[in-house]
Amino acid sequence: MNGAGPIPRAAAETVTATRLAVWGDPIAHSKSPALHAAAYGVLGLDWEYDRRQVGAAGFAEALGGLDASWRGLSLTMPLKEEAFGAATTRDAHAALTGAVNTLLFGDDVAGYNTDVGGIIDALAEAGVTEVQRVRILGAGATAASALVAAAELGAEHVEVSARRPERAAGLVVLGERLGATVEPRTLDDVVLDAELTIATLPSGTALPPDVAAPLAARGGTLFDAAYAPWPSALAVAWGDGRVVSGLGMLLHQAVRQIRIFRHGDPLVPLPDEADVVAAMRAVL
Repeated sequence: MNGAGPIPRAAAETVTATRLAVWGDPIAHSKSPALHAAAYGVLGLDWEYDRRQVGAAGFAEALGGLDASWRGLSLTMPLKEEAFGAATTRDAHAALTGAVNTLLFGDDVAGYNTDVGGIIDALAEAGVTEVQRVRILGAGATAASALVAAAELGAEHVEVSARRPERAAGLVVLGERLGATVEPRTLDDVVLDAELTIATLPSGTALPPDVAAPLAARGGTLFDAAYAPWPSALAVAWGDGRVVSGLGMLLHQAVRQIRIFRHGDPLVPLPDEADVVAAMRAVL
């Protein structure tokens, strides 16, 4: 990490480390400030959570300018790889995906990927807790989190459908580490009868009807990480099939972030967590 970096938590009283923010580019659309504010209100935490437009080129300088009043950061695109590089420790999901969306400042700069857990929690809420055959649409940064989530749900066969299948080479290797067979294909080459489709395509993507129809017919439940606009074009194409909005992932990855900011562990529930989640859901 270039620059001085944030002052370690040990250099200041923990109670003074109350500043947090979400960084990314673009960032004006982010729902994270509303989600976090709602949670902090229920938890009785006098923490400040803001947003800041930061691009990849300016990340190191911005991070180096933080002082001991900063507790942590949420990171969105295009900063997840930058944050991975800035972290001095990383949780298992971050290490597997090469992406960090949460930084916790302390004696170390701890990096976490809560997107994986966000997908798992959102699917569990929709009744999807176990799958064997999964299709992932897209081969970008979110696809790695989707693959790890699918593997943790028991997936053994994963078809990655992308405009450029060669971009899925890293996912093939990751699948081997996870014990899942990953087969890259073009979007119009549908072979697998999937129980679950996880779409990681950019918001606003509209596939041609002759491409979307076979994906829907052989795709099982659709989990679409995109949620703006909603319903997405892909959700509409799914017809009467079951569809899960990416808003669930947004909500639950934020819950895990707040657990980290509250007590340093994404798996330990918050006090009165059901009330916290209800308050967060109300502002979506």
